[in-house]
Amino acid sequence: MTAMATSSKTRVTLADSERVAPHNAKDLGRTPPQQLISVSVILKRKNELHLDALGGRHISRQEFNERYAADPAHFDMLRKFSHDHGLSVDEGASSVSRRTMVMRGTAEALEKAFGVELHDYERDDQKFHAFAGTISIPAVSADAIESVLGLDARPVAKPHLRVHDKKKASASTSYNPGEVAALYNFPKGVDGSGQTIGIIELGGGYKPSDIQTYFSGLKLTPPHVVSVSVDGAANAPTNPNSADGEVALDIEVAGAVAPGANIAVYFTTNTAKGFLDAITTAVHDLGNAPSIISISWGGPESGWTKSSMKSIDNACKSAAALGITITVASGDDGSSDGASGNNVDFPASSPHVLACGGTKLEGSGSKITSEVAWNDGSGGGATGGGVSIYFSLPTWQKSAGVPARSGSTGGRGVPDVAGDASPTTGYNVLVDGSKQVVGGTSAVAPLWAGLIALINQKSGKHAGFVNPTLYATPSAFHDITQGNNGAFSAGPGWDACTGLGSPVGTAVEQALSGVTSSSGTSKTGDTSESGSGGYVTTGHDPR
Repeated sequence: MTAMATSSKTRVTLADSERVAPHNAKDLGRTPPQQLISVSVILKRKNELHLDALGGRHISRQEFNERYAADPAHFDMLRKFSHDHGLSVDEGASSVSRRTMVMRGTAEALEKAFGVELHDYERDDQKFHAFAGTISIPAVSADAIESVLGLDARPVAKPHLRVHDKKKASASTSYNPGEVAALYNFPKGVDGSGQTIGIIELGGGYKPSDIQTYFSGLKLTPPHVVSVSVDGAANAPTNPNSADGEVALDIEVAGAVAPGANIAVYFTTNTAKGFLDAITTAVHDLGNAPSIISISWGGPESGWTKSSMKSIDNACKSAAALGITITVASGDDGSSDGASGNNVDFPASSPHVLACGGTKLEGSGSKITSEVAWNDGSGGGATGGGVSIYFSLPTWQKSAGVPARSGSTGGRGVPDVAGDASPTTGYNVLVDGSKQVVGGTSAVAPLWAGLIALINQKSGKHAGFVNPTLYATPSAFHDITQGNNGAFSAGPGWDACTGLGSPVGTAVEQALSGVTSSSGTSKTGDTSESGSGGYVTTGHDPR
C-alpha cells in the first residue's frame, strides 16, 4: 500500500467543528439512513487574505479569484472524496470563488464520510437533523477544508425586530423611514441610484402589492425588488405575525431611505449552511452586484460552532476586500442576547461588518429632542451589545475603550454604530396588507445600508469596509450618553450599547467620501472565506 493510500484512510478531527446536542429539543432518534441531505464543504483560500496588505484599495474580481478563491486542485481532490463515499457534487451550486462545494447524499453515506451520527430533533414544532461531537475528515484533506456545514440543521438565528404592542406601551411617536433619515441629516439630492442593496432573509417573504402600496403612500416610486433563492428557500409570505414582518421592515426602510437603489433579497434556510450560502451568494452575485448587504438576523455566539463563525466572518472579509459594506443588527435582547450571562450576537460580532445597535429617538423635522440607548424593560427589548468571546479586539477599536473581555479569548466590542430602534418610537411599515409600527435593531441595519447607498452614489465609488474611518471620525455621530442595555451603560464616546452613536448623515458622508480602502482589519487568527453559483433568481418588480 502506498503512503498516499495509507494517509487517505487516516482521519483527523476538523478544527472547531464540535457541537453539543440541541438544547431543549426532543431527540427523535437516528436520522433515517436513506434521507437525502445536502452539505456545503467550505475550502480554504489559495492565499491568506490580509486586508492591511492590500495597500488601501478594493480588489477586482479577477484578482480575488486569482489569489483568494479556492484552489481548483482542492476541488478536484474533494470530487474524488465525494465519489469514493457515494456522494454527488452539485456543480451548479458549487463555486471556486465562493470556496464552496455542495455535496449531496444519504444520511448514512454522509455519516461515514464525515464521521458523525445524525439524529432528528424537534423543538418549537420544528424538526431538524443534528449531531453531537466533532466532524472528522481524511488527513489528506485537512489543508483544504475550512468547515463542513449542513450536517447540523438546527436553527441558528432569529429576526431582530420588535412589533409595537399598544396594549403594553403606548407609542410616543412613530416615523416613516424618511423622517428618521431627516432627523439624522442624511445627504440630500441623492436617492441611491446605481446602487444595489442586498438583504439576507432566513424566512418569511414579501408581497409585491405591499411594495406598491407602501411606497405609493410615501409618494415614492417603488424600488425594483428581486428575490434570490438560496438552498431551495424562496419568497414565501404568509401572515403579518410571521417573519414577513422582518422582510417588510428591511425592504421598506432601505427602500424609503434610498428609493433609487435596486434591492435584491436573498432568501435562505435558517441554518449555519443557509446563512453562509446566502452571504457568499450575495457577495459573489455578479448579476445583481450588491454594493451593500444588510443582515437583520443573528443569535448568541454560544449557539454557533467556531468553524461556522470563522467561515461566515471570512465571507464578510471577502466583501470588505471587494468593496462591499455589510451592516448587521446587534440584537434586541440587551446585554444577555437572550441567553445566560453576557453575550454578543453573531454575525454582528464579526470584525468585518458594521454592527448596528439601537436607540430611542424623539424629534421632529430635522431636530432631535431626545435620544437614549434603547431599553424598553423586561419584555420590551433592548439594544444588543457587549464584548465578543471569539473575535479579538480589532486594531481600529483599540482606543475606543472596549471593556475587558470575560475570558481568555475575544475582545471585539459590539455595536459600532446605532440608530432608532425602540418600537415605542418605531417605523411605520406595511406587512401583508397590515399597517404596523415596528422597531428593533433590524431597522437600524437597513437604515445604515440606505445611508451608505446614498453616500456611494454621491461619491461615485463604494465605501466598502467603513469601520476604520468611522472610528477615526467621532464627530460624525450624535454621542449617546444616557441609558443602558443591562450590563452596560451609555456614556461619552464609544459604548457597548450604542457604539459610536447615531449618524450625522452629512458628516458620515464627508468622512467616507475619501474612503477607497478596506484596511485596518482586526487580527482574528487570519480566518478565511467563501463563495455563488447555481442559485435561482426571480424578479418581482412592483412597478
